[in-house]
Amino acid sequence: MVKPLTFKGDKPKKRKHREYLTDSVASTTTTPSKLSKPAPAPDDIEAENNAEDQSWVSADSPSDISGPIVIVLPSEPVTCIASDMNGKVFASEVENLIDDDPRSAEPHDVRQVWVATRVAGTEGFSLKGHHGRYLSCDKYGIFGATASAISHHESFLVLPSPDIPGAFFIQTVGGAGESETFISVQDVSGSGGGGDGSSKSKSKSTATATASGAGVEIRGDETNLSFQTTMRIRMQARFKPRIKASKETKAREKISRKELEEVVGRRLEDHEVKRLRRARREGNFHEEVLDVRVKGKHDKFA
Repeated sequence: MVKPLTFKGDKPKKRKHREYLTDSVASTTTTPSKLSKPAPAPDDIEAENNAEDQSWVSADSPSDISGPIVIVLPSEPVTCIASDMNGKVFASEVENLIDDDPRSAEPHDVRQVWVATRVAGTEGFSLKGHHGRYLSCDKYGIFGATASAISHHESFLVLPSPDIPGAFFIQTVGGAGESETFISVQDVSGSGGGGDGSSKSKSKSTATATASGAGVEIRGDETNLSFQTTMRIRMQARFKPRIKASKETKAREKISRKELEEVVGRRLEDHEVKRLRRARREGNFHEEVLDVRVKGKHDKFA
């Protein structure tokens, strides 16, 4: 091993022990209970929030409806209204279900999703498909999705069911027709349901055989309310007003002690931090900040 040159008469140099090294070692050997838990990475938090935003929930009232939705039909098996690229409307079987419960339906195909938008000046909704065209229903009750603009044929009025919570009746022609007509489903498996031949010929565009072999036909000319006209509407959670409001409230609650102390201008006690966080949640944050500041001045000169 190579050693530094020394000369006769030189005094041996003492090794210097730096105190900060020992302090750092001591700090790393503290008990696990005193170690602070690592903060979650921002990417993980963002991914968790995005997953929550993309989840699907049931609309409880017409005022909830906004953004991407799935119209779940009262059929067996569970189906929903869908459209292909050519604008042909059909009943698409829903694969993402929990225990075959329509209240848990989620889309697995972009063709099953419609973007609901309130029609200006009315109570009706327009439904735009994945291909940029609007769902429409003509005077014969035949559906299509080829319209590039909105008229009364592309407007639908959503009415809550008085008997089944979370269920709706969807009125066609935006409720502006000569008679009240609603979206309904009919079982046309086998030889087909009742009705005359002209009705059958007109409804070929919406009669669909599901994977299980059951035939489901979507009509828009039903005048009687029944189970066959009872729909459920699933929507993305981030568009539901109550969920958006709760997320905004949680976001307001997320303020650190350091940020609160910077706002007030002094160190805060635990009860003061809780008080300010509660005020931030309830909407009277600035008033409470002023009160805490005044109290701090009184304590300072007491």
